Amino acid sequence: MDAVATAPDQVKADLAPFARRPVLLLAAGTATALLLVAGRYGYFGDELYFLAAAKHLAWGYADQPPLVPALAWVMNTLAPGSLVVFRLPAILATAAGVVVTALIARELGGRRKAQARAAAAYAICGQFVGSGHYLATSTLDPLLWTLVLWLLVRWVRTRDDTLLVWLGVVTAVALNGKLLIGAFWLVAGLAVLVFGPRELLRRPKLWLGALIAAVSLVPTFLWQRANGWPQLGMGDAVGAEVDAAGGRETFLPNLLAGAGWVIGALGVLYGVTVLLVSRELRPYRFLGWTALGVVAVFVVANGRYYYASGTFGVLWAAAAVHLEARPPSRWWRWMPSWPVFAVSALFSLPFTLPLWPAHWLVDHPGAPRPAYAAEEIGWPDLAHDVAALHRTAPPGTAVVTGGYWQAGALGRYGPEQGLPEAYSPSRGFWYFGRPDDRAGNVLYVGYDPSKLAKHFGDARIVGQVGNRLGVRNASEHMPVWLLTGRTASWAEIWPQLKDMRA
Repeated sequence: MDAVATAPDQVKADLAPFARRPVLLLAAGTATALLLVAGRYGYFGDELYFLAAAKHLAWGYADQPPLVPALAWVMNTLAPGSLVVFRLPAILATAAGVVVTALIARELGGRRKAQARAAAAYAICGQFVGSGHYLATSTLDPLLWTLVLWLLVRWVRTRDDTLLVWLGVVTAVALNGKLLIGAFWLVAGLAVLVFGPRELLRRPKLWLGALIAAVSLVPTFLWQRANGWPQLGMGDAVGAEVDAAGGRETFLPNLLAGAGWVIGALGVLYGVTVLLVSRELRPYRFLGWTALGVVAVFVVANGRYYYASGTFGVLWAAAAVHLEARPPSRWWRWMPSWPVFAVSALFSLPFTLPLWPAHWLVDHPGAPRPAYAAEEIGWPDLAHDVAALHRTAPPGTAVVTGGYWQAGALGRYGPEQGLPEAYSPSRGFWYFGRPDDRAGNVLYVGYDPSKLAKHFGDARIVGQVGNRLGVRNASEHMPVWLLTGRTASWAEIWPQLKDMRA
């Protein structure tokens, strides 16, 4: 028989007040922290790619659906060149995730303390706060997954089928940002079939929502078909990057570290456990199995660890609600929970947000810092160095980069230096165009020009790029090559260069 919420459960949840003040303070604090550092350093490499993609608006891209490039276009149109405005959607999405996690706890029957604890776990999560610093698909995805989980939990409690239509709408938005939510629904559907509530699968409005989500993908589907299904090549590219970073063995440790050691990681583990075994939360048992299944799918697919982070919200909410209902143990009774959250936040903050001045990274190379910090520094310097070399190159020399980050940087800062449009065969940038056939020579920014150089008579290093601070990053000391004597047309050369790797 399908598991359903009992009448007492419904009454309890209906009477549970929403902890507005602490939750909204946590959301506002998260947004404020992100806003204060939004303009520090510079664009992240992926953000520069999204800026370039915004100049080539389409219904699809080689490596993603259209949502984030469209957002990049909107924000850069509202305030051209403003890094803070550009990142506002990321800041708002992260703060909203704090509130929605508290709402999940409320739907599970949690009172003020449980709601606040669940919200606090989201607010200090290193993965979410760190990615909330920049505009990317990995920033918006967790909020959209959390919204889906809230709607699911609320449907289980209320059986209001209108929520199922909204599930389809939110899923449609998520699919147009990143396709990963499809894996969630595949696993969730199997979990519902096995553990209930099977009644969910018999609701017509669930399938109406599914139709809305499917129709929203038609433009991207058509773009992919017209361009040879490049998205399929992303799996191999991501898998190669995961293998280079340590492989599948690092998935679970990195996932728990991203949740936040101590509070976040323990909350995730505790939340899964109580969803699976707790009598009070039995109607939501399928969500515990869904969380485990999502992890299994992405481990098998050799995906990035943070692909599974969208399930954190419901796990923290379940953990907070279960703890709130338990009488405190002797050792726990004397210790307030807020200092524990505060210490966890202070411990993780240097690893998640760019707190230090850029020059401090040079003076203290071993100090804690976000993984992305160094890759936000030096892009204007790169454009300056390439422009100086381009002025000494033969007239009409094209600019090509080995990586899409560097091409995006030249697209953003190159015009100020008098550079022509930059091209790259890397990932989605390949689809943005190729050099003009009048360009018989190329200034190539990258470590290995061999695939391109075989179509030229001569290739030699003419300089390198760097940044004025000397921060060590992927572009520091990158060589610049001059390739002369093109031997084939660009129409012949360009298809041979396409590379889905970063």
